[in-house]
Amino acid sequence: MEVEERKERGKEEGEWCLQLSKQTVDTLWHAVHLPGIPMLPEFIQLLDDDIVSLTALMLMVNSRCRDDVDPHYICITQLTLSLYLMTQCQLKLHHSMTSLAQTLHYIEVAQRRHPADATVSQLTLKLMKRKVVAYVSTLVLNVFR
Repeated sequence: MEVEERKERGKEEGEWCLQLSKQTVDTLWHAVHLPGIPMLPEFIQLLDDDIVSLTALMLMVNSRCRDDVDPHYICITQLTLSLYLMTQCQLKLHHSMTSLAQTLHYIEVAQRRHPADATVSQLTLKLMKRKVVAYVSTLVLNVFR
């Protein structure tokens, strides 16, 4: 019984995270200025492995990101982070293809809204897009098996 209770609590927490993330995306969607979160060591430890790996890879490959003080290189926008959390929740909760298609649209629009030199945000958005497309592809392949 304990396992079932943990599963149910995990699902409830996932739904709550999805709701909060969606509200934040809705709030920031029409914002003129997209607030950023600096990728400082104090914050990186709070992020998940995918974003930490993207940040580390970016810092290793592009020395400008280490040397420049331009915040575009070392920040992730709140919109990107909220979209990331929303996407992760949808994938873990096995949301419908319709819901994921809407999220994919959000991701594509967000990619156009962020400047090309907003490196962490752009890489995170590309990763999200790839995850959604891979998940949907798996769903489609399973239908035809």
